[in-house]
Amino acid sequence: MSTPTMARRGLSGFEMLDAVRRGELPPAPVATLIGMSLDEVDEGRTVFSIMPSAQHENPMGTMHGGMLATILDSAMGCAVLSMLAPGSTFTTLELKTNYVRAATANTGRLRAEGLVLHLGSRIATTEARVTDERDRLYAHATSTCLLIEPEVPDGGTH
Repeated sequence: MSTPTMARRGLSGFEMLDAVRRGELPPAPVATLIGMSLDEVDEGRTVFSIMPSAQHENPMGTMHGGMLATILDSAMGCAVLSMLAPGSTFTTLELKTNYVRAATANTGRLRAEGLVLHLGSRIATTEARVTDERDRLYAHATSTCLLIEPEVPDGGTH
């Protein structure tokens, strides 16, 4: 399997994400599936984008809320990942999303910017916003992530 998760051995989260952004590592399968791209990465900050299309629509003809939640979760989670050492990872514990405007196939490119608010030894908190090219807000979210240390050969952690 040639996903970033398998390919990142020995790379920090930032190094792995930057390699994905540059096209040196493949994006996560979910990014390919929904057509989302990693556009920017800094320590504690990532920006993803997506072009809404008919494939993202719900029965009402607007972008399915799950698509917006996915890009928000990706921006927040990868912002956390960008601050982690080689072998460390995380999982989302909680995701709170607020939708404020409907997106459609005519909306144009949407951008999700995720920022780390707090990075502790076990917990990280983040926030993200989805905006269009005119900086109009479509959704915003917060998340709590559980940090997972790499396992050492005896079954413990570092």
